[in-house]
Amino acid sequence: MNDIRHIVMDNDAGQKRIPVIMAGGGTGGHIFPAIAIANAIKKAAPGADILFVGAKGKMEMEKVPQAGYNIEGLDIAGFNRSSLIKNITLPFKLFKSFLQVRKIFKQFRPVAAIGVGGYSSFPVLRYAQASGIKTFIHESNSFAGKSNILLGKKATRVFVAIDGMEQFFPADKITISGNPVRENIARNTIGREEALKFFGLNPAKKTVLSIGGSLGAKSINEALEKNIDAFDQNNLQLIWQTGKPFAERGKKCSQGRSNLWVGDFIQQMHYAFAAADVIISRSGAMSVAELCVQKKAVLFVPYPFAAEDHQTVNAKKLADRNAALLIKDAETMEKLVPAIIALAGDEKKQEQLKANIAPLGITDADTVIAKEILAHINR
Repeated sequence: MNDIRHIVMDNDAGQKRIPVIMAGGGTGGHIFPAIAIANAIKKAAPGADILFVGAKGKMEMEKVPQAGYNIEGLDIAGFNRSSLIKNITLPFKLFKSFLQVRKIFKQFRPVAAIGVGGYSSFPVLRYAQASGIKTFIHESNSFAGKSNILLGKKATRVFVAIDGMEQFFPADKITISGNPVRENIARNTIGREEALKFFGLNPAKKTVLSIGGSLGAKSINEALEKNIDAFDQNNLQLIWQTGKPFAERGKKCSQGRSNLWVGDFIQQMHYAFAAADVIISRSGAMSVAELCVQKKAVLFVPYPFAAEDHQTVNAKKLADRNAALLIKDAETMEKLVPAIIALAGDEKKQEQLKANIAPLGITDADTVIAKEILAHINR
């Protein structure tokens, strides 16, 4: 176990220690809101002692320590829909994860557990509820996951992004908070020229940013790869987050091109947003939340296999308000690059999209969630 301490009444600064477990991960859409909530809790209550619990082998095991928090990994995996035979070991992994959770709780002795979605949320919050410990859920999507629906019945509070979530959770437990956005994005002070210098690009050129989710987006990547020459031909430059699976192919594309920055993951995303004139993005709940806060002209390509096709629902809500553009995943190869080039050259359209997306941004969701959690803990 890494740096797990027994509960004590006071820390070295004389503040009451408040041990809290934060569970979940798998993608940036779960990890970054969790870190934002943790930061807001620490800001409001400096004595808070926050331990993350994630799934071994998932990106939270790297990103959480980078944010300055300790994390414990569980031997757990989700249901594999593509290969049923791989699910044979699932009951054993779930049982083992509960034993690991019990050991973590026994040593850390949390007064609350917060779940943000991802494999590790379920065993952690289930164990907490069985132990009489206060539990909190943050559901970022417009369609709640099955685990969260089950856990929500006994949760202390459930924080949601939008209204109408009573179909999934008890109405008296819901707080509409919005989705927490990373502080350096919510309060981005980086200038365009500084940001472009960071990526080694030319401030005189219009810049396209492509962020196909923290794990990448195959259809977007392949469309950019096939039409990469079009960016140079139209005097555009591209900041391209490929995700790890496409990283090698992306790097090959960048060889000999001064108008192209390629990386599997952008750690300093606030620099990328500041550098971008127009953006290509998936439309997961957290991507949408960040782009609304950034007030950017966006072309969404929803991931079509998301649960209940919620990414299409997310993108359509903005497209219907003329707050973003929308291209179906199946049409990406043919339409994506021509559409983003056209948008980059149409400043009037960019201004319309930015004006309409700006009012949808919520910058204080992390603070709202942190204050309510602490209020419940202190009761």
